[in-house]
Amino acid sequence: MDADKARRRHVGGDDGKANGNGGGWASQAQAYGPYTPVGPSEAIWEDSDGKNVYEKAGFGPGRLPPPRTRRARPPTSFGELYEEYSELIPPLIYTILSCYTRFYKIGKSNQVVWDEAHFGKFGSYYLKRSFYFDVHPPLGKILVGLAGWLSGYDGNYDFGSGNVYPPEVPYVPMRIMLAMFGAAMVPLAWFTSVELHLSRKACHLVTLMTLCDLAWICISRFILLDSMLLFFTFTTVFTMTKFNNQQWRPFSFDWWLWLGLTGWSIGCVISVKWVGFFVMALVGAYTIEDLWEKFGDLKMPVRVYIKHWIARGLCLMVLPAIVYMMSFKAHFMILNHSGTGDSQMSSLFQANLVGNDFATNPLEIAIGSKVTFKNVGYGGGLLHSHVQTYPVGSLQQQVTCYHYKDDNNNFNLLRPWGHREYNPNEDIEFLKDGDVVRFQHASTTRNLHAHQLPAPVTKENYEISGYGNSTTGDHNDLWQLEVVDDIILGNKKNLNDRIRSLTTRVRFRHLTLGCYMRAANAVLPPWGFKQVEVSCDKENNPKDKHTWWNVESHWNDRLPSGNQKLYKSPFLSDFYHLNVAMMTSNNALVPDPDKEDILASTPSEWPWLHTGLRMCGWGDDQIKFYLLGHPLIWWGGTFSLIASLGILAVYLLRMQRHYTDWKPGEWDHFLYVGKVAFFGWFFHYVPFLIMGRVTYLHHYLPTLYFSILMLGHLIDHFVFTARRLNENVKTGAFIFLYVVIVGIWWWFKDIAFGVEGPIADHWGLGWRKTWNIY
Repeated sequence: MDADKARRRHVGGDDGKANGNGGGWASQAQAYGPYTPVGPSEAIWEDSDGKNVYEKAGFGPGRLPPPRTRRARPPTSFGELYEEYSELIPPLIYTILSCYTRFYKIGKSNQVVWDEAHFGKFGSYYLKRSFYFDVHPPLGKILVGLAGWLSGYDGNYDFGSGNVYPPEVPYVPMRIMLAMFGAAMVPLAWFTSVELHLSRKACHLVTLMTLCDLAWICISRFILLDSMLLFFTFTTVFTMTKFNNQQWRPFSFDWWLWLGLTGWSIGCVISVKWVGFFVMALVGAYTIEDLWEKFGDLKMPVRVYIKHWIARGLCLMVLPAIVYMMSFKAHFMILNHSGTGDSQMSSLFQANLVGNDFATNPLEIAIGSKVTFKNVGYGGGLLHSHVQTYPVGSLQQQVTCYHYKDDNNNFNLLRPWGHREYNPNEDIEFLKDGDVVRFQHASTTRNLHAHQLPAPVTKENYEISGYGNSTTGDHNDLWQLEVVDDIILGNKKNLNDRIRSLTTRVRFRHLTLGCYMRAANAVLPPWGFKQVEVSCDKENNPKDKHTWWNVESHWNDRLPSGNQKLYKSPFLSDFYHLNVAMMTSNNALVPDPDKEDILASTPSEWPWLHTGLRMCGWGDDQIKFYLLGHPLIWWGGTFSLIASLGILAVYLLRMQRHYTDWKPGEWDHFLYVGKVAFFGWFFHYVPFLIMGRVTYLHHYLPTLYFSILMLGHLIDHFVFTARRLNENVKTGAFIFLYVVIVGIWWWFKDIAFGVEGPIADHWGLGWRKTWNIY
């Protein structure tokens, strides 16, 4: 076979060598020409003939026609008006259709569906300004609260799972407002496809798949965070591609605008859920390759190269961090009343909440006081004990850390055995650094006790238990106070020999064993109610904050009340503390081997649509919603990702053998779109394979977007822009795919809009035996 017959595509005028210069994300061309300054902040790159290398390499309009130039005069006829704005008609039509799929019969079910029980309740907390704790960042839940406020909701409903909404709860307007984020995904998919320079047919196909995916439709119709997470994921990809298309004129206004909007979008998506860090990784990979290519351009001045680094750092790191932190600032400012999540925060933070009495508790600690101890380590809880005993070790009463307020958190501060008993009429004896005390559990009168038995989880540490009573005990009940510092006064020398509540941080050293009381988020088995283990650490590490404690609640009728003006909690400390607590709680969301979670699924099942998720009760008299993707879209996307690796290998082999398959710029464009799609999918999917937490089908929904882009990209490459196919074949393939996608959507649409009556009456939905629809 001669060379011409072996070529898949004939490239007229080519020298027979493959045009494969590397295919960078940003430049799509490796060879820059002379640097030509245009203005104080703009520059273009030209070759030796003075031509723009981006346009020469196909970087500009790509496979779409060149942008239309607006008329010098306003359009005077309908035809001129249509011609002027014709490129906006398809996304407008798709937006209208998207609103239909997201809003149609959105109030059909008047019950609290699935995680509306959580996120509706969180929105209520913002309206009541009551502090709560959740594992997700606050922006999405603030928007839920805003939707409730705009709907006239007063926040006084508990969103019990499966309960019927009372008439005074405007759940339909709230659902509609949040569904707007889901509706906006569709036009974003169109404009992103345009910016990726896909053909017009491929733009339609990608947008149609975004419009018709059943899982995206279903998840967008309820009071959940997922529609916002998906929306900001889409905006991040869109703004990144817009910025990429401004690379030919660096530091121009549009260049700065889209770089800044990319950073803003990253800040928003990570402020809704931490899954947003995965799309941030995609932008990071794009940026690293972009800067690496610029580093290899020897004609770029060093000063300009440094400016590129600074611009990326400001817009893609500093700006997202500011957006993320501001969402927490708003969170703290709105939720300024004491609520259910107080105990997850530091004692000092809680003292500043309206309705919390910590700040009015006595300031200085004395013998005879009743107190609670808060572990200073991030994610730390309250020292706790209960009547249940260890089933191993000493078999004595359990001592744990607990994250909620409870009478079993209260301890009395007493003198050591052998000293005079506490007399409420004696002179007040304030506690100071170096004092030896006994901690008596107020509810059970057991003494906090340590001995040379291994702790139940952290075997290298000693067990701490509750032992004895008010009259029975031994030397293993004694603890020495070692002051670390004071948050307000600083060095412990400034304490004037008195330990303060809330602000003084103390270590508890066992007088006999020399070990230190520690709570480091090691979780006890179910027999310990999965509370945090408290043990005695043999290592003396003064910097280990998990061995630091402070007095939180303090009761002593003989002492004067404190002054709230003495307690100020710095924002950065609160911000850091809450994020570590969120991380700790997230890591604790592991599958329970003693329980079967019928809703959970594994990441290996998601790309193949192995199973769906029942979002509500399945009774004949209930409206039923089943979270399941569009089969053709999910399976096609998965196969396209696998096929892309083989296709890449084949093309690389052909290039090595000097076959010519590409016109100038096409290989770079093929790689660019492929890398956006493949690495976007990779960064979103692979982390779930190594996570230990419980996973559900909706965790795959942001990942799905990139498999759709890859599917559209490959169909575009092999069908819509293939030179060996005539236009009739391309149009026929396009119509066929369009009809099949819409037809399957129509067949399954009720699982997203709500199935009425017995599910057995809706036949033909169980395409896989693993789908528990019936």
